[in-house]
Amino acid sequence: MKNRSNLPLLLIFAFLYLLLNWYVISGLHVYTENPLLSLGFWLIISLVTLSLVYAIKRIGSHGMDAFFKFATHAFLMLISVELIFIAALLPGDVYRLFTHGQRNLYWVTFATLLAIFTLIIIVYGMVKGKYAYRIISHKLYFKDLPESFDGFKITQISDVHAGSFNNRKAIQRGIDLIKAQESDLFVFTGDLVNNKANEIIPWISYFSQIRAPFGQFSILGNHDYGDYVKWDSQANKEANLRSLKQYHAELGYRLLLDEHVEITKNGEKIILAGVENWGLGFGERGDLNKALKNVEAKDFKILLSHDPTHWEAQVKKHPLHIHLTLSGHTHGMQFGLEAFGIKWSPVKYRYAHWAGIKQENNKYLNINRGFGFLGFSGRIGIWPEITVITLNKLRPAQ
Repeated sequence: MKNRSNLPLLLIFAFLYLLLNWYVISGLHVYTENPLLSLGFWLIISLVTLSLVYAIKRIGSHGMDAFFKFATHAFLMLISVELIFIAALLPGDVYRLFTHGQRNLYWVTFATLLAIFTLIIIVYGMVKGKYAYRIISHKLYFKDLPESFDGFKITQISDVHAGSFNNRKAIQRGIDLIKAQESDLFVFTGDLVNNKANEIIPWISYFSQIRAPFGQFSILGNHDYGDYVKWDSQANKEANLRSLKQYHAELGYRLLLDEHVEITKNGEKIILAGVENWGLGFGERGDLNKALKNVEAKDFKILLSHDPTHWEAQVKKHPLHIHLTLSGHTHGMQFGLEAFGIKWSPVKYRYAHWAGIKQENNKYLNINRGFGFLGFSGRIGIWPEITVITLNKLRPAQ
């Protein structure tokens, strides 16, 4: 019954897909009516489409293997290029409906150049963009920051997704950038892997290089629990999570599971708390009250919480003033524009605040754009991020 109910939707999709491709080839025929053009075009469309269908069909037995990634990315590039071509071609076709003219060669050439430019951007994002690490620095000021922590530097990364990596030199370059910041504290805010704990094994020697004078701390993200892969048994799933926790230890990271630690300096302290993943639609596991048990109201508090919806739902309303929350999760959707005063990504339609610093009632949230990538093996406009936050004591004159 389920397959039958999906049939009308599949037929509609197939019809729209054929219509889209027919429109594209009709535009390309302005260059030539040679039947070889149509033959080559439909051959490429058929190969890409059949590869995608086959990859989806075998996902149950092979998972998201290399063939799946190849098929999905080929289809993504094809659709993206075609949509840009259509978006550029359509205004000219609408205009000629009123003028009763013929398609203009220059207009089609313009649409073709835009499509080619789009393809170049996608390829760049897949080859270079996903490893184009950048440092984003923030200076935050607090009245009640202990004097000893004035100028205290925190480096944050998030969403490593180690199962997606394929370039050791690029990863080492990112690790070297982290080390070069010489921060006092290092924190990792979840999603070490895509699905399975063993994905981090080839990269332990890289991420274990990160050291900070006041320690390295981490939390779990939604992908770390193995919820998005089929397991032979619940016992195997639980064993996977135990292994992942052990790998955090091998990395030299203190994994905070609904708990807190005291960071002390010159007899003064700040509280660093970490919760298990809590996110609307992604599992509400974390227990904030447990993580803050025995913490005093006067203490300066930093919270590690993977999903920023936790901040909106619980953290900013909590009776204990949590000064700074560090999150990740959104990846900035790995696609968008942050230039010329513009900050836009499609992820904004899911998360109103999706990257960077947000302040409300003297409480700060920082959302890291992610160190790694997932799904789309690339980044376009939203580059992988290493955040450096400097805590400063707010003086009366400031």
